[in-house]
Amino acid sequence: MVVSLSRRGDVEPFHAMDVLAEANRLKAKGVPVVSMAVGQPSDPAPAGVRQAATLALKMGRIGYTDALGLAGLREAIAQHYADHYDRAVSPGRIAVTTGSSAAFNLAFLAMFDPGDRVAIAAPGYPAYRNIMAALGIEIVEIELDGDAYLHAEHLKAAHREKQLKGVLFASPANPTGAIIPADELSALVTTAQELGIAVISDEIYHRLAYAAPDTTALACGPDVTVINSFSKYYCMTGWRIGWMVLPEPLVRPVERIAQSLYISPPELSQIAAIEAFKATGELEAVKARYAGNRELLMKRLPELGFTLAAPMDGAFYAFCDVTRHTNDSMAFARKMLAEAHVAATPGRDFDPLQGHRAMRFSYAGSHDEMVEAMTRLENWLK
Repeated sequence: MVVSLSRRGDVEPFHAMDVLAEANRLKAKGVPVVSMAVGQPSDPAPAGVRQAATLALKMGRIGYTDALGLAGLREAIAQHYADHYDRAVSPGRIAVTTGSSAAFNLAFLAMFDPGDRVAIAAPGYPAYRNIMAALGIEIVEIELDGDAYLHAEHLKAAHREKQLKGVLFASPANPTGAIIPADELSALVTTAQELGIAVISDEIYHRLAYAAPDTTALACGPDVTVINSFSKYYCMTGWRIGWMVLPEPLVRPVERIAQSLYISPPELSQIAAIEAFKATGELEAVKARYAGNRELLMKRLPELGFTLAAPMDGAFYAFCDVTRHTNDSMAFARKMLAEAHVAATPGRDFDPLQGHRAMRFSYAGSHDEMVEAMTRLENWLK
């Protein structure tokens, strides 16, 4: 038997998903696990979204669409930029994607060649690193070293050393929840453009900021590529619908690649997603619960010896220094799940260099679950 294995498959596992799989195995055995491991909203998609999907299913609307998505959804997304950000965005610059995961894949393929250097912040979302590594792109990880977010000086220093082709950042960030202030965001984008560095802004956690309005990187320059999704604020993770706002020269290259890789995003999910923008009332109630969970964790985690490593400005994560308890967060996460039945993500996912000192706790679950998790951790640590 001959099996061919490429080097592309030799990427780091997504440890959050491994933790989730183990948590699910324990749940299947009847163990009452509280999962704080993944960014999975505990609420379903809004009622109008589900009703639209039900009607589309009855009508048999499960087919191919244009590779860049339904015109109605692209127009709804463009209207969202006008309503929420006061930014005029042409529907022709919008590509609907099979979740933000496909958007990152399409952006990397359309923008960079093997060997190009692209900077990301550490800690940062592991799929950035893993997808680019599989595509042969050289990842330049910028250690924040106590800074809450990536800023222009970080970028200048990395470019002097590595001659970057691109930079990718998120605000609010995963795993920290930190937000880049508007003036710092403008300086970061302006610096990148002056240095000839292409910018990708991950805005998947927009509308989940707790102390400041959202600022899209599109406000800082027309050549930015923005990626967003219906997964987080809109509670549509499994529907696999995201979007990109592209500079004009990138639209056709992204479309050509998408035609062959994905054909199109799922029609049923696209039809349903149009209704998501009408569900702000329901979704703001969900966000209010996150805000309550955030207040609880901001108080309880430090009391339990989990020092907050970054401000919890947005998203639904607490990123903690766990060195009071361990210098091996991977082993600690396994032990915590097995004994306290609380699942959280080891920091190795987000920072290969310093991640052994940190863990991420997601507070996207119910308030009762968060209270129970803190009680279990307190009893376990005693």
